[in-house]
Formats: sequence, C-alpha cells, structure tokens
Amino acid sequence: MKSIRLRFLVAALAVMLGSAIANAQTADAPPAPPTHKHGFGPEGHMMGFFGKYLDLTDAQRAQMKAVMQKEHATMHPLMQQEHQLDLQLKQYEEGTYDEAKVQALVTQQSQTLVQLKVEQSRIHSELYQLLTPDQRAKMQAFEAKRAARMQQHMQSTPASETQSNEQ
Repeated sequence: MKSIRLRFLVAALAVMLGSAIANAQTADAPPAPPTHKHGFGPEGHMMGFFGKYLDLTDAQRAQMKAVMQKEHATMHPLMQQEHQLDLQLKQYEEGTYDEAKVQALVTQQSQTLVQLKVEQSRIHSELYQLLTPDQRAKMQAFEAKRAARMQQHMQSTPASETQSNEQ
C-alpha cells in the first residue's frame, strides 16, 4: 500500500513539475495570467517554484515547455472527459440514485483515469530526461522528503479521535 501511495505521489509531483517547468517564461516576455486555479497547469505557480528550485536553464525551460505544449492535445480531452464524468456522477449524488448508471459511469471514469496516468507517466519520463544528474538528485531528494512528510501525516492520529477512543 505504501508503494502505491508513493507512486501516486511521485506521479502527481511529476505532473506538477512538468506543468510548472513547461510554462517558464523568459525574462523578455511578460508572464501570462494564471488560467488554472490550483497552480498545476501550464501557467501555475508550481512552474516558477520548480524552475527556481531546480535552477533550470532557459534551454531546459524551453524544451519542457515544448513537451507540455505537444502533449496538451492528448491530455486536454482526457481531462475534459474526466470532468464530464464527475459532473454526471454528481447528479446521482444530489438526485435520484441509480446504482447501475453510477457503476457504468465509474467504470468509464476508471478507464479514463488509467489513460491519464499512463500519459502523465510518459510525460514525466520525457521531462525527467531533460534534467541534469544534479537536478535529478535534487528532485529525488525533494520527492523523498515530501513522501516522508505524507507518510508521517497519514500515520498520525488526530487528537480528537484519540480522546474519543480513550473515553
């Protein structure tokens, strides 16, 4: 179970890294307004963070941006499909529940999520290959620290839960 969580965390972090790096701006160009509210997309705040954290060169930023632009045509429809399925599921949560229809939607959504994860892993691999050995080591250390924090968080028991169990 820990391995699955770690892989999921690494994949999510890789997507954030790729999105952040792909949208790095050169010093000459004004930054575009953010288009993603969570900062993980091409114009998100994570781009700037990883670009600075890994000390990416302008050439690396340009290559990563090109990868992300190339992959947009594949990822965007999958993300839209996943969003539409979420909206369809919501109607059964707030309205009349139909287990057969929910089961069919969740099955379809799982297939879409599998496709998304495969694409994300491929993109992460492409972006990772653009890093220098030092940048790779720095990224791996960052991911390991984040995974350790998440593991610690997952193992900690909230104080209110401990108190109610003791009574």
